[in-house]
Amino acid sequence: MPEIIPNWHPIFVHFTVALFSLAAGLFVITPFVKPPLQEQWRIVARWALWFGAGITVITGLTGLYAYNTVAHDTPSHAAMTEHRNWAIVTITLFLSLAIWSVLRVRRQQALGVAFVGLMVVGGGLLGSTAWHGGEVVYRYGLGVMSLPKKDTHEHAGADHAHDTGEMVQGVEEPHHDDGHAHDAEPEEGHSTGDEMMMRDEAPARVVSDRNAHHDDDHDQPHDH
Repeated sequence: MPEIIPNWHPIFVHFTVALFSLAAGLFVITPFVKPPLQEQWRIVARWALWFGAGITVITGLTGLYAYNTVAHDTPSHAAMTEHRNWAIVTITLFLSLAIWSVLRVRRQQALGVAFVGLMVVGGGLLGSTAWHGGEVVYRYGLGVMSLPKKDTHEHAGADHAHDTGEMVQGVEEPHHDDGHAHDAEPEEGHSTGDEMMMRDEAPARVVSDRNAHHDDDHDQPHDH
């Protein structure tokens, strides 16, 4: 049998939530449905309630086992206890409604408005119980064997920093093999700072000095 952490409660609880939610929703909607669908939906609602009640007995037992065996600290114990208390009230109400519906069906009596109202209340309790159960796992980490490391996973297409350059305002500055960081190529019609200085002192040598400056890879001195 595969090992479930902390036990089988996380599996059975999903059936409880699904079946009781289905039953509560159908019992509320069925009075507004026209025959012959009305009776069919009422049958589905009853069986969802009955199957949910049966499996919830297992859900409650496995939940109590988890409550008494899972490793926890003081804050998580308080959250776990609150989840347990909500679960006890919810399970008690739904089991009572299931027995009520069985007796009514055997006597061929209608369930009535009070029954539907209590189903709505049960749906609200079920939602709160499920929310507190999620808090126990996802906020306090109860029953979790390990947590993932956030810095070890990358999504395709995401923007990540690269080792080959530095990101400045979303633009990567290229690095060259000569170890010098170069500015982007000047746009046509614009002059660099070196060119402006050379033009001030020797306008006739601008083109030749610029070519010499780039051909020797910064090894030759500039003439000013």
